[in-house]
Amino acid sequence: MKISGIICEYNPFHNGHLHHINETRKNGATHIVAVMSGNFVQRGDVAIMDKLERARLALRSGVDLVIELPVQYCLSSAQNYAAGAVWLLDSLGAVEELSFGSECGDIEKLSKALDTIELTAIAHAQEIHGIMEKGYTYPRALNSVINGIDPETASIISEPNNILGIEYLRALKDLASGIRPFTIKRRYAPHDSDITEKDTASASLIRDIICREHSVDNVLQYTNALWGDALENAVEEGEIALIERLERVMLYKLRSTTAEEIASINDVAQGLESRIYAARMAGSLDELLFTVKSKRYTMARIKRIMLSLLIGITKEDMEQMPPYGRILAINERGREILAQAKSMASIPYGTSLAKLGQLSPVAERFAELEVRASDVYGLALEKITSAQKDYRAKIMIDME
Repeated sequence: MKISGIICEYNPFHNGHLHHINETRKNGATHIVAVMSGNFVQRGDVAIMDKLERARLALRSGVDLVIELPVQYCLSSAQNYAAGAVWLLDSLGAVEELSFGSECGDIEKLSKALDTIELTAIAHAQEIHGIMEKGYTYPRALNSVINGIDPETASIISEPNNILGIEYLRALKDLASGIRPFTIKRRYAPHDSDITEKDTASASLIRDIICREHSVDNVLQYTNALWGDALENAVEEGEIALIERLERVMLYKLRSTTAEEIASINDVAQGLESRIYAARMAGSLDELLFTVKSKRYTMARIKRIMLSLLIGITKEDMEQMPPYGRILAINERGREILAQAKSMASIPYGTSLAKLGQLSPVAERFAELEVRASDVYGLALEKITSAQKDYRAKIMIDME
């Protein structure tokens, strides 16, 4: 029995994800546990389909157990996103391997890049700070300095999946985890690209086509029939989520919030609260976002902050690691994973958010944020869902 972990969003699932699962199996994995983003994703957006539906489909596409990544980690930096997800895998106590995709496909190169990043951040802190004072983000300033020291590493850390892979390695290192990293070279369509190659397209292109055409006809070749049918049904039933539908509530939230309250929100720093507060005069979501965006503050970061403000995710909410693992979907092999982890898990894992939220005050706060997130997400659907849905959610149990 070899249990491998995958960190994912499946927003939506495509042939590249299937390739990743298949290659993980070829590398010896008999059981796969996925830590999956819920209804919000790290790019600062709503997930195209509800998390329970995506978890159900993941189970039918090769995963055995799906655990939800808490919303505050989904709407955070790559480092926090990786830290939360790796924590949940490590806390099971039974996961042997972390499998992830990367552009370079080489663990040694990614490990070397992490070492270079950590050394450069300390040895060249003043130089990095000087570049940031010119208005650039920390990652761009760091990359600029590294490019003058080690161009190969600079090239590696310019690719998004490599960056996430490096953060996974950092999280494993910080936890002194016994989980071994394994990476698969990303093939064909690049991340966030509008290029299609063979039967592969990026998730962002698939989402763009569905939302633009209100149809799945032109994306079916990029995913399996199961996901194609589910996406088609979601379009027909008004169950495709769009962040644009949150425009009025986001504008209202900003207009009714003080600069001090904005300052308490996760990832707001360096006086960014003043810039966001000044944008409260905006008459549209696009105007708001482009008013705040700058060389220093990326669009993804601004969107994550605005969604965190709407949900109520504060800096304090990032001070605790997940106190539990919430199961969204499970099959028979998933039960075997839990049986293996029973005597080794360092936090509880369960299906009922209500029961998990009763474990401690910290757990109660985590559950509260998840319910709020789902309540907000319901407003992003064409067919608005009822509140408190997360407490009534029925998980996928597949014993076929």
